[in-house]
Amino acid sequence: MTEKRKYIILLGDGMADRPMGELGGKTPLEVADTPNMDRMAGDGVVGLARTIPEGMALGSDVANLSVLGYDPAVVYTGRSPIEAAGMGVDLGPDDVAFRCNLVTLGLPGEDGPDTALPHGDVDPRWIMVDFAGGHPNGSEAASILETLTENLAGDGIEFHPGVSYRHLVVWRNGLDSLEIAPPHDLTDQPVGTGWPRGEAADMVLDLMKRSVRVLPENRVNRARVRSGENPVNAIWLWGQGKRPHIAPFRERYGLDGAMITAVDLLRGLGVSIGFCVVKVPGATGYLDTDYAGKASAALSAMDKVDLVYLHVEAPDEASHDGSLENKLRALEDFDAMVVGPVLEGMESRGKPFSALVMPDHATPLAIKTHSGEPVPFAVLASENAGNGSGLNFSERSAQSTGLILDRGHELMGRFIAGKL
Repeated sequence: MTEKRKYIILLGDGMADRPMGELGGKTPLEVADTPNMDRMAGDGVVGLARTIPEGMALGSDVANLSVLGYDPAVVYTGRSPIEAAGMGVDLGPDDVAFRCNLVTLGLPGEDGPDTALPHGDVDPRWIMVDFAGGHPNGSEAASILETLTENLAGDGIEFHPGVSYRHLVVWRNGLDSLEIAPPHDLTDQPVGTGWPRGEAADMVLDLMKRSVRVLPENRVNRARVRSGENPVNAIWLWGQGKRPHIAPFRERYGLDGAMITAVDLLRGLGVSIGFCVVKVPGATGYLDTDYAGKASAALSAMDKVDLVYLHVEAPDEASHDGSLENKLRALEDFDAMVVGPVLEGMESRGKPFSALVMPDHATPLAIKTHSGEPVPFAVLASENAGNGSGLNFSERSAQSTGLILDRGHELMGRFIAGKL
């Protein structure tokens, strides 16, 4: 009897980039020391996949839906309803969920933005200094959410705590007719360029204005100002939508799965498609995440399910910060502490497996936000090790193969069927 194959997907959020002058025209993936991803590419199949369909939002929600094998054009209703599922927040058919970022705004000035905002009205000329509000830790975020709930909740508005700067607002029986820019698209720009427009704009603006009035007095923010850190002086709502209806992964592909991630968006995707969600203590969604803990959790989950989806956020966060040093570090840490140990663990079992490594989307350092070009992937089947492309893992190598999947959501089915 043939042993059942196992599947592992290693997702480095935002790993893909563009050639950079300071790297001699190479990308971070071409420069970073990533021997394990290079081995997957060299011994396996390499190609490109367009994970974000033309005309859709350039987000991790859309891109990861594609990687998971779902057509975003068919099932996508918004980012925040997916995050709500990951946080265990129930949505009725007419409820609207919003991502609530804790952010730092600043007044424009000759010496840079001043984050000591006045307590008056929000001005569209204010600058988005930090879309992550200085990455508050768990206790800091809890204090800030308490202040927001005490002062802004009610009349159908609820605040639900997430992780660090990522939280959730639910508007019961609300409106979702709204266009508003993601805060990471506004870094160093006047917030008015991404001002909300549409039927729900007045509610969003009102909450943001009121947050600016109450957050400066929060004890965490007073302490952060004293220590020279960015205060959380405003909220930014975005990614709104109503509850989606997504078919279970087992129904589509005949496999049970597990999701390993530190962010609510990916947890929500896991919950929405019927995966078990494995929480790893020490997984932060940032550069200090517990890479080794995630790798160990993935190998343990393989004893219970057919497919594991292991997501690491760090490369994307480094890209949003515009830090080449941190992006290279994130790529090398992902390779050394996740990709290598997972491959070694799978190979030591002596059983058939297939592994896929890829980003969900590109997050070029030059623009500090997501872009929509196709991203590289590499697939290694255990029985084919040593008989592959001979290439390294990079955007340029993937382009050279001519294997380009314009309908990125078809990659999952081909990966499972071994038809790449």
